[in-house]
Amino acid sequence: MKTLVWVEHDKGAIKDATLSAVTAAAKLGEVHLLVAGHNAGGVAEEAARIAGVGKVHLADDAAYANALAENVAPLVVGLMAEHDAFVAPATSTGKNIAPRVAALLDVMQISDILSVEGPDSFTRPIYAGSAIATVQSTDVKKVITVRGTAFEKAARDGGAATVEAVPGVGDFGLSRFVGAEISASERPELTSAKVVVSGGRALGSLEQFHALIDPLADKLGAAIGASRAAVDAGYAPNDYQVGQTGKIVAPEVYVAVGISGAIQHLAGMKDSGVIIAINKDEDAPIFQVADLGLVGDLFTIVPELTEKL
Repeated sequence: MKTLVWVEHDKGAIKDATLSAVTAAAKLGEVHLLVAGHNAGGVAEEAARIAGVGKVHLADDAAYANALAENVAPLVVGLMAEHDAFVAPATSTGKNIAPRVAALLDVMQISDILSVEGPDSFTRPIYAGSAIATVQSTDVKKVITVRGTAFEKAARDGGAATVEAVPGVGDFGLSRFVGAEISASERPELTSAKVVVSGGRALGSLEQFHALIDPLADKLGAAIGASRAAVDAGYAPNDYQVGQTGKIVAPEVYVAVGISGAIQHLAGMKDSGVIIAINKDEDAPIFQVADLGLVGDLFTIVPELTEKL
């Protein structure tokens, strides 16, 4: 069984989510990668060194410079004649491309898998992660998105795959890239950080969010996250949001400050190694999943904790 994995990359570097997708694909059989971009030869060479990869397909064309799904999906479909499954990380880009591939192939997509049980069987979360479903696909071609936190990352070195150039299918003109507003930060990336400090609506304001969360994150060398309530209230930007409608994280340590623990938030962080909750409500749902809990006023506890670190 041959599996084609979409390589998500940015500024010439392969994102960690791709490495988890490679691990999942390896459980299905032979792994091939697809690198699509403009002047992406360096990315293809990096991809060829990933452990467990047999071949890298390189589509180097200006039409793929910004990974517009309307252009990438037909490229993938053209390569699926030689592959049995298409795997993409369950990121915003992967979840944009995969449904279009599935539609063009006229197959059902298998979303956000947590494990590979067999060549046609997988597990995936349902009901915001409250239950795990085992699904089986009878489609000849499989289209799969992978939850990155559920699989180990493949090693970036150790492979020696061949790089094969494939012709692009050009710009279909269905969409165009206008611009991107990307927040720059010296902190670790939220989805790959080993430590995450998240704040909730209880922080009360944008100023208090940053006054309390930022120093603690600095001391821990952590990424900063937020609940949807905090984001909706304007305390934090959208790319901080952790949860069912935000980012899925599984750091070694997750610190939840002033977060009640709604099921939508738990769906995005409950697989973390150690969960530390700080909340004045001892009955808050967050304490049901927390390994360590501090019940009290966060405006007193957090500064004291930061000072003692």
